[in-house]
Amino acid sequence: MGDREYMQLALELASCARGRTSPNPMVGAVLVRDDVIVGRGWHQRAGEPHAEILALKDAGEAARGATMYVSLEPCCHTGRTGPCTEAVIGAGVSRVIVAMRDPNPLVAGKGITRLRDAGIEVTDGVLESEARSLNEVFIKYITRRLPFVVLKAAVSLDGKIATHTGDSRWITGSEAREYGHRLRDTYDAILVGAGTVRQDDPSLTARLPGARDPVRIVLDSRGTIPPTARVITQTSDAPTLVAVTAGAPEASLKALESTGAGIVVAGEGSRVDLPLLMRELAARQITSVLVEGGGQVHASFIAARLPDKVVWFIAPKIIGGIRAPGAVSGLGAERMADVPVLDQVTVKRLGQDICIEGYFPRTQGAG
Repeated sequence: MGDREYMQLALELASCARGRTSPNPMVGAVLVRDDVIVGRGWHQRAGEPHAEILALKDAGEAARGATMYVSLEPCCHTGRTGPCTEAVIGAGVSRVIVAMRDPNPLVAGKGITRLRDAGIEVTDGVLESEARSLNEVFIKYITRRLPFVVLKAAVSLDGKIATHTGDSRWITGSEAREYGHRLRDTYDAILVGAGTVRQDDPSLTARLPGARDPVRIVLDSRGTIPPTARVITQTSDAPTLVAVTAGAPEASLKALESTGAGIVVAGEGSRVDLPLLMRELAARQITSVLVEGGGQVHASFIAARLPDKVVWFIAPKIIGGIRAPGAVSGLGAERMADVPVLDQVTVKRLGQDICIEGYFPRTQGAG
């Protein structure tokens, strides 16, 4: 095996902790000596040992003179844990291969410099694009202090998300719905509008074995959702946050707070200020948000140029009807020249449904 193959293994190890390391990145490390893997490790949760430390522990004395493959530049500062660079140096590792430099300003090349100053040969940029894709959430959060925003919808062939009576269960089949729950397990938070809560009374949990529930966020400028809504009353380790404006009636807020729901005030006007809300969520170390809104919520996010990515499920069904709601409402674009074109589009089949994923142009996600 060569450098790329060993780095691919490090990336695969890192992905074992998908959805579990926030606000930290996913990192994997592999130690190789005489073409034999002698140590492996991946960062499993924020506050727990980093991948490099676990790989060194796994290797023991075999780490001396070995090459370390690590998917992210080793840290050189003390946070919840000590600097990985010092552990690597102390273990006698002779060579370090890095996929990408750490965008965290506390590191940002300083870890590589520290290793080189200690006489360790360092190569960086091996499978860098794959490493950046793996940690796209962390990169945006740590460099811009904003959560990574994903719009998710399930629509019929004619773009409807429900019938004219509001019935939406189920547009897609079981495989697509399972994939949707894996997304909930991956991202820090899930966001819907108050209308969705009143219409569907969703639980907004990740209903898969071993899954982690996301933080539930409801856009509700006046604090009008009932305290009996399942999004509030269900048993879950994750909290529910209700995003309101400064004009929300105090009585409504007290009723919601009495149930244990958290209140986030974002804006002075009639609607929640979405860019401000995103900054408030980032301040709470919520690094990613899965938006499962109705048409108006999606339209508002797009108008504010907030989304980074789209996950769009299309079912082979035709609902019809001018009163049946669509996935994106509002006035929409005036000219085709103004319509954002997604990049890096992928298409896959899930049962009878199709899932299209893509990224908004980099001018979006501005917050």
